[in-house]
Amino acid sequence: MSESPYSEILTVEDLASWLKISKRSVYEMTRERGQQRHEIPLPILRLPVGLRFRRSDIEAWLNRCAVAGRVQ
Repeated sequence: MSESPYSEILTVEDLASWLKISKRSVYEMTRERGQQRHEIPLPILRLPVGLRFRRSDIEAWLNRCAVAGRVQ
């Protein structure tokens, strides 16, 4: 069975639950100043229905953050 070419799409609530952080923290990380504050900004899909996140993008982001943390 082949893997779907489409990544799972997460809502703010889904992402907060998965990362074990508050929804407020997710919103703060997606604001422009939050994006500028972080060396590796959180990948966002800004859609008319609200903010969404691709699970594959978030997994890659987590890996980049982990590598950056080891370098410091």
